[in-house]
Amino acid sequence: MAWRDDELVVISALEHWSYCQRQCALHHLDRIEDENLFTMRGHRVHRLVHEAGIETEGGVRLVRGMPVWSDRLGLTGKADLVEFRDGVPFPVEYKTGRRRYWMHEAVQLCAQAMCLEEMLQRPVPAGAIYYYGSRARRTVVFDLSLRMMVEEATREVRAMLAGTRLPPAPNDERCPDCSLFEACLPTVTANPARIRGFQGALFRCDDE
Repeated sequence: MAWRDDELVVISALEHWSYCQRQCALHHLDRIEDENLFTMRGHRVHRLVHEAGIETEGGVRLVRGMPVWSDRLGLTGKADLVEFRDGVPFPVEYKTGRRRYWMHEAVQLCAQAMCLEEMLQRPVPAGAIYYYGSRARRTVVFDLSLRMMVEEATREVRAMLAGTRLPPAPNDERCPDCSLFEACLPTVTANPARIRGFQGALFRCDDE
């Protein structure tokens, strides 16, 4: 299928969508980019690995900053690192912080694998997430359930990008550390009564 440029979904958006749909929309629909300590750490880590290059280490071919895409799904992005072990691609995504078991990161990694399968016409059964904070890898197996999550998230993100409405703010434990907290205003937007109050104050005449 031939996708228009505005229909293509950036792979990183799948992780954002899986983690917080409103955050994804603010990033990819409204194009809002704010920084905090966590995002600056993330940019630093990715600068270390995103410079494109090819080398061989211990008999393993390493391709860094590899562009990946899927014509079938309309996905595009870049893999931090792809290791080729006996010709089998093994994508590795770099993350800040210590080792954890978030599904959001696995969705992003699986999307890279599905792109590689289509591009190279060979199976990609597994990959890994490398956590810079603990210098440890977490192996991810790309099973049917995870692949279905990738396809569903891709459809949902594409539908979100085609619209104009932001998803509701979750206003939960994820919000205080989010770099988009000030743009999102979750404590306000998650409370319709407060919004109505602000609207009333905005349009109330001074002489009333």
